[in-house]
Amino acid sequence: MEITAGGGAAGVSDRGRHRGVNADAMALATVGGWTAAVVCDGVSMSPRSERAARVAAGVGLNVLVAGLREGALPEYALADAAVRAGRAVVGLAESVAAAPACTFVAGVAGPEGVWSAWIGDSRAYWLPDQGPGRALTEDDTGEHGALSAWLGADAGDPAPRVRSYRPSVPGRLLLCTDGLWRYLSGAAALREVLGRRPAGGGVPEEARSLVGYALEAGGHDNVTVVLVPVVPGPPGVPVAGA
Repeated sequence: MEITAGGGAAGVSDRGRHRGVNADAMALATVGGWTAAVVCDGVSMSPRSERAARVAAGVGLNVLVAGLREGALPEYALADAAVRAGRAVVGLAESVAAAPACTFVAGVAGPEGVWSAWIGDSRAYWLPDQGPGRALTEDDTGEHGALSAWLGADAGDPAPRVRSYRPSVPGRLLLCTDGLWRYLSGAAALREVLGRRPAGGGVPEEARSLVGYALEAGGHDNVTVVLVPVVPGPPGVPVAGA
């Protein structure tokens, strides 16, 4: 599955080589000068995890776009989107013992900078055209890498963390599920793969190249990638909504 939005943003999702169902979901939109994106990964041990991911991604993006359109600061719009996506996933549960669940990562990008919010172990990265990249999220995991936070009726109230970064050079905001980062776990490795891609094709081809790498490396899980191009504005540009 592939999606695109204004400004050249694109997403690619594949069920992988060993999964019968793609329980990842992604959503992408532009509003004003912003590009907003959400990526969710259904928790494999939960029932109807693919439904949880689709609902969380759809509700999360709708809330995020509405907030930005109304002039909310990105960090507030992101936190609200995560909380309301969580409530929507809770509504899918027949009981706490039969609760669909998913992870959640969302991003907002524009000339003023990039923002991310997350619950779980889906990730956001900043990948500049020049210079080192960086992770914008920290996995919510505990012993042996087990999830310590997710969206679902068995997870309690969502408590998203939000992080912002103002880049000085153009680059990409990347959102992805663990189907990618288990093969490419750092910004340097991600940039190296992007640097090997054939010339042309733009951001959609970049997203395809990352998904293709994960598939060639084994493709043991669903893999989803969303890339949002970012061109920084001049210093002193106020944050939209401020």
